Amino acid sequence: MTQHCGLIAVVGAPNAGKSTLVNALVGQKVAIVSPKAQTTRARLMGIAIEGEAQLLLVDTPGIFTPQRRLDRAMVAAAWGGTEGADLIALVIDSKGRFNAAARAVVEAVAARSEPKIVILNKVDIADKGPLLGLASELQALLNPEAIFFVSALSGDGVPELKADLARRMPEGAWHYPEDQVSDASERMLAAEVTREQLYLQLRAELPYDSAVETEKYEERRDGSVAIHQQILVARETQRAIILGARGARLKEIGQKAREELARITGQTVHLFLHVKVNPRWEEDRSLYRDIGLEWVD
Repeated sequence: MTQHCGLIAVVGAPNAGKSTLVNALVGQKVAIVSPKAQTTRARLMGIAIEGEAQLLLVDTPGIFTPQRRLDRAMVAAAWGGTEGADLIALVIDSKGRFNAAARAVVEAVAARSEPKIVILNKVDIADKGPLLGLASELQALLNPEAIFFVSALSGDGVPELKADLARRMPEGAWHYPEDQVSDASERMLAAEVTREQLYLQLRAELPYDSAVETEKYEERRDGSVAIHQQILVARETQRAIILGARGARLKEIGQKAREELARITGQTVHLFLHVKVNPRWEEDRSLYRDIGLEWVD
């Protein structure tokens, strides 16, 4: 059988469900998700197999109007993820309003020369009445090759979407081994899992000016792994929120992150967290490299 392999850039506005969709297509968790918009920061690739096709799914940060250096780096990563793509998959939150921010993303994608499809996500919780009208409007604006109605969370429509993506991939040898599901390094994956727990447990209590840096990732002789991380925040009040009373909140964050990492890696994980206040962490070039972003002036 002839192998096929292609790069699919998964783009959209913040909170459209791109990471959840990539996880669903891969068949396991490769990208962190949370109710907070702009959870994804760096370009990350999920690798899915469908028949003889290998799908290289680039999960990109949500595209929005940047306000600061971190924002600019995230948006640059999103558009950078489309470079060289065989297909652009534009994910639209079908339950949300098709507002100015979403229209700006659609207009930017319309200007791209790559083949494109539209994925209307969250159809399980969207009002069915406006869906066809939204699909017609997107057809007129983008002239995509196809429009899909899916729920990445429930899995509705995902198998049909995956089969269609496989049919669109060009002939070519697979770029990764069959059992590899992501291009993220172990250090980056560990930092992302801890950052996910920060978002899930603290919700609105913690603003976006926080980051997780994996300082040490050490394989031990007994087969376990020791991971040392620092959580960077801009203010002392944020540090207090993360620590909680007598360090209880940080302990819970560490426990949940450790359990998730053990599940993903299949190893016993020893996770050591500490919280550091650095009002200028966003100006640290080396940190951008560690979290998978390019420095943007």
